[in-house]
Amino acid sequence: MEKSLAFALAQDQTDELAGFRSLFHFPKHAGKPVVYFCGNSLGLQPVTAKDAVLQELEDWANLGVEGHFAGRNPWLHYHKLLTAPTARLVGAKPHEVVVMNNLTVNLHLLMVSFYRPTTKRYKILMEGGAFPSDQYAVESQVKFHGFEPDNAIVELVPRAGEHTLHTSDITAKIHELGDTLALVLLGGVNYYTGQAFDMQAITAAAHSVGAKAGFDLAHATGNLLLELHDWKVDFATWCSYKYLNSGAGGTSGVFVHEKYAQDNTLPRFAGWWGHNEQERFLMKKGFQPMYGAEGWQLSNAQILPMAVHKASLEIFDKATLPKLRAKSLRLTAFAEFLIEAFNAEQDQVKINILTPRNPAERGCQLSLVFDKKGKAIHQQLTATGVVADWREPNVIRIAPVPLYNSFEDVWRFYEILKEVIK
Repeated sequence: MEKSLAFALAQDQTDELAGFRSLFHFPKHAGKPVVYFCGNSLGLQPVTAKDAVLQELEDWANLGVEGHFAGRNPWLHYHKLLTAPTARLVGAKPHEVVVMNNLTVNLHLLMVSFYRPTTKRYKILMEGGAFPSDQYAVESQVKFHGFEPDNAIVELVPRAGEHTLHTSDITAKIHELGDTLALVLLGGVNYYTGQAFDMQAITAAAHSVGAKAGFDLAHATGNLLLELHDWKVDFATWCSYKYLNSGAGGTSGVFVHEKYAQDNTLPRFAGWWGHNEQERFLMKKGFQPMYGAEGWQLSNAQILPMAVHKASLEIFDKATLPKLRAKSLRLTAFAEFLIEAFNAEQDQVKINILTPRNPAERGCQLSLVFDKKGKAIHQQLTATGVVADWREPNVIRIAPVPLYNSFEDVWRFYEILKEVIK
């Protein structure tokens, strides 16, 4: 690895995924594309998204309600168009996934089924400082069942002087809680530190004590190689607007392991779209859940956001996750290399990287802590054409996304950062 623009350009010239950059719209600053390192918050818009939505708007205009049956992509079964690419994205069988609702709605629906506390087994294990929406969802679920959050929710915290968790500490806590533990619920990648958890090991540990294992994959789907079926994860949910580039507030995905595909004893909050589709329009009483994850659906498909999501998933199918992950490892390593070079070159400001240095324990995000003036530096970076994000109390998150970011982007960030510090 070399500290030079020539090295960055050479990497881009040999990058087999470089052409995918042209499939996305980049915001501009001073007439040039910005350095967009915020795909972990909102992914860029696919060039094909507009036409995908316009097609559904045209079918609505021309067909009205008949768009459900006579549209170019009939709306009645629109969500099924997303099933196969979603399964490929998360390492699942098609009947284990469905696209529906939004992430926190889905988290609640899944906890109805998979958090079944008793007077003895009622605790939930989650990471300390989990994304607030997850914290609120878990707190409200615990209260709904009549438990006190301070007693029922167990939070994992790093060792003294450290910022991230050890897998051995997570599994040790699982075994310590033993038969009091009902559910392990972690983010696949922690939104703040960027740490990727060993979901396979954590799931195995949870099952060994009789608990369920679920994951919020908002920062993992489209970022990591996932094998949810083989890892025997009980359930997972994720959003589509970050690495999956499907627009602000975009639709969500759900995974339910096939061992529950026909388990009609699981409690769930039901809706008519989850009912046996052969009898759905008979309008009868008596809920009969669909086989697999589709049995957790409530309402008919959100056509317009799903149209954007479909356009994005088509790009992922062309790029493929193994190739994206391979590029991500090199791209993020280059960013780490240049940040270390920045620290060595000057003593005005030092950057500490919270995210694990082990590539297997991170995706493409690096969480940077500046020893001084962090917020001011973030504001100056923004004013100079770098789009990253600030997270209180002291972190700038950057995410060189392999689908549309380049090695030259990483070099530009390094050069702009040096100018800002001057």
